[in-house]
Amino acid sequence: MLRIHFTGKDLGGVRMAAGPDPLWETILSFHRIRDRRGPLAYGEWRRETRTRLNGETSLLSALVPQRGYFPDFLTPAQGRLGFDAGLEAGLEALRATPRERIRAELALLVLERSRGTGRGQEKDRGRAKDRGRARDRARGSDPAGDEDKNRDRDRDKNRDKNRDRDKDRDRDPGHGHGRDPGGLLASLADGCSDCPGRLVDALRTYHRAAVEPYWPHIRARVEADRALRGRALLDGGADELLSTLPPMLRWRSPVLEADYPFDRELRLDGRGLLLQPSFFCRSTPVVHRDPALPPVLVYPVTHSDAPAVTERGGPTLGRLVGHTRSAVLRAIEHGSTTSELARRTGVSLASASQHACVLREAGLVVTLRHGNAVLHTLTPLGAALLRGRGQAEGLYARNGPVTS
Repeated sequence: MLRIHFTGKDLGGVRMAAGPDPLWETILSFHRIRDRRGPLAYGEWRRETRTRLNGETSLLSALVPQRGYFPDFLTPAQGRLGFDAGLEAGLEALRATPRERIRAELALLVLERSRGTGRGQEKDRGRAKDRGRARDRARGSDPAGDEDKNRDRDRDKNRDKNRDRDKDRDRDPGHGHGRDPGGLLASLADGCSDCPGRLVDALRTYHRAAVEPYWPHIRARVEADRALRGRALLDGGADELLSTLPPMLRWRSPVLEADYPFDRELRLDGRGLLLQPSFFCRSTPVVHRDPALPPVLVYPVTHSDAPAVTERGGPTLGRLVGHTRSAVLRAIEHGSTTSELARRTGVSLASASQHACVLREAGLVVTLRHGNAVLHTLTPLGAALLRGRGQAEGLYARNGPVTS
């Protein structure tokens, strides 16, 4: 359980991130690429992304374990400047991380990893003993069963070994799970001048393969979440905003509780809290391990469909021609429920719902449920079309999306 303690000043300092954070999405997507959970939201993305990955996954797996702690210096505050500026500013801030901080956080990573490995081995030994006791009880004291018992144990050992090997392969497309290729961790801790550059290059290459092609979709989901939280803030202040966060977060003033792998108390002490919705965050929120860093709570957005590489144009855009639908698109610009949409455009509730459905199918609108209503918001492509640009040029990458 994670407990975030607020003061009155902290409630006044609650704020929403301006958009998705490129480095948080990059690191959290590296968790998603190595597991099988969330097949509807991430299954197709995993299949497409794995075809574009190379050796960078082995390098990153040394710093980002399958679960648990990863160094805070991987997600600097400079990454929150937006995609184009944020990615490069974040990577440069990472490259400039003081050696002392790198050494301290890597030492914590090694400690946490050794603790996790010890717990895993202890659990494996316990499970093996339980299986052996169950077989002994089933067979009683029959001496003739000794040979079968040994054979069963050997078979179980081989099966467990193969299962663990397959899990490692599935988790890490680069087959480098938990290893330290080229001694990166040790070299980083020792202050190797080339190692930060190697890490930055690996992150940038992985980002271009796994995150950049899907950025319009990621940004649309985050923008839709921000619209929901913004409405809650306007309707009822910070209390209402914190009450509408996803179900794994529970506001019990003055404490925000969250499902978490272990018990943790975070006291804001008047610093406020930045809420960072994330496409690749799943099941549990994420906070910095170092309580001295500016408080950030990364939490998952609501998923209604899988991410897709953005296409330029498409046959559905032809359905958008017409005065009424243009008015509907403009009415959604700052977020709108279906009832508000009908009122603003002077059409019936059923007609407003139909127009919103067409815009959603065209990739121009995202719809999320908000209480008993639904809230429509524009995607980056919808916003570009509304401003007179029919294509998504320059929306999320300096050189356009990576598609191969």
